Amino acid sequence: MLSKPAANAEDHQLLQTIEMFEVITQSQPQDVQSLEILKEAYAKLGRQKEFIETSKRIAQAYVAMGQLSSAILEYEGILQRFPNDPDVQAALTEIEGKAINVSSSPPVFETDFLTKGEETPSAKGARKSASPANYEDGRGSMQKIFVDGREITQSDFDLCWNSPNLDEPPGQVIEPFIQVLADRAIVTLEKSLQLLAGHSKLGFLPLEKYDFDMDVARSVPRDICQRWCVLPVDRMSKAILVATSNPFNKQAALDLEAACKFRLLWYLASPVELTKALRKVFR
Repeated sequence: MLSKPAANAEDHQLLQTIEMFEVITQSQPQDVQSLEILKEAYAKLGRQKEFIETSKRIAQAYVAMGQLSSAILEYEGILQRFPNDPDVQAALTEIEGKAINVSSSPPVFETDFLTKGEETPSAKGARKSASPANYEDGRGSMQKIFVDGREITQSDFDLCWNSPNLDEPPGQVIEPFIQVLADRAIVTLEKSLQLLAGHSKLGFLPLEKYDFDMDVARSVPRDICQRWCVLPVDRMSKAILVATSNPFNKQAALDLEAACKFRLLWYLASPVELTKALRKVFR
């Protein structure tokens, strides 16, 4: 059982989490990942009313995205607690009236943003054998977005893309691709983040306003965080929230999974805020 000071500290952290993710979900109402974090925080604080309201918001987000099976499961979870909830009963009736044969997929959780259908090596094997010839750091996906999408030229892409040395510690934070683009006045950060958010479907995390957990941030080796410019910012139960400016970096995901052994929930973050946070963590 937690001592009173520890419990108060945990409650304070949960309240900060709620404040932040309420802001995020207001601007991104279909961000199921953030809504799930909110729901769990309300559950831990025993705020049942808000817990149920958030669960309904999750179900509504699933409906809006056409993921009807997931919406039904969420609503049925509410009915287990409140069998006579009229809103849930009406929502389920409406869903049942929609097309029956609807295939739905789960939300973007953990590393689901990685391309499906490809054979993924084990994290341990990937870390040992990764080399410029066989690791996937998102270059291909970024090239499709920026070059094939006619945002920049191939020569600009080649000039700005960094391929880090995996055999030696970086010693400092490697600036993300979109930061280099902005520094060279090729594409603004705002435009790049909009493009990445649209293609990855990840929620945006304003790190400058987030009171991230320093212990969680330092639970992953410095080299991994600096090399890929990624930062674990918080932990919710068995999941860790991770901020990145390159949501297509499979090698970063594999390295983190091997290092922390937790489920990863990914968020897009500004490289300026991310780099600043990393330098604060690893002084």
